[in-house]
Amino acid sequence: MVFDVGETLIDDTTFWGSWANWLNVPHHTLAALVGHVTAEGRNNADALALVKPGFDLATERSAREAAGCGEHIDVSDLYPDARPALTALRAAGLWVGVAGNQTARAGELLRELDLPVDAIATSGEWGLAKPDLRFFKKISEWSGFPTEQIAYVGDHPENDIISARAAGLRPAHLRRGPWGYRYADDPAVRAAAEWHVDSLHDLVDALKACR
Repeated sequence: MVFDVGETLIDDTTFWGSWANWLNVPHHTLAALVGHVTAEGRNNADALALVKPGFDLATERSAREAAGCGEHIDVSDLYPDARPALTALRAAGLWVGVAGNQTARAGELLRELDLPVDAIATSGEWGLAKPDLRFFKKISEWSGFPTEQIAYVGDHPENDIISARAAGLRPAHLRRGPWGYRYADDPAVRAAAEWHVDSLHDLVDALKACR
């Protein structure tokens, strides 16, 4: 079992709130713009560019770090079902990992949470990002399991579900977060995902039923 991060294990409310604070706009304004780009199938970072034309993500991240406003993840950002579900899956004898499109710094912060998982990795550490199929091939090498034995859990239609299926993994679509809700009934997502769940507790129950 390998899990995406944002809107799968981590509630992105704090993440987007920190960007709203940095760009000096109300939280609800940025949230509405994130919804707008999500509905259009665009990258989330495009919402930031709508607030600040010419926005460059790498430059702004560096500026935030220099100003002492860099990335922050703590236990309060975890969805309530995250730790219990991860614990239950490991107790069932499954290898459990976390791998998503995050920075190397986010990887460090996630490890500090002491999650009940076997390993954590990010695209920033690997130099590969979803939906590149090589990201999922890397998951196979990293975990030591063949792709067909790996279930990948996420909310994003292309990054987590369609590309994981194309790489030979077994996707589980989580109906959570803007992307998860917006594309829950998308035909391509319905066809590609092996499981469709509303919570990580539901996923644990579904997997137990398969054993």
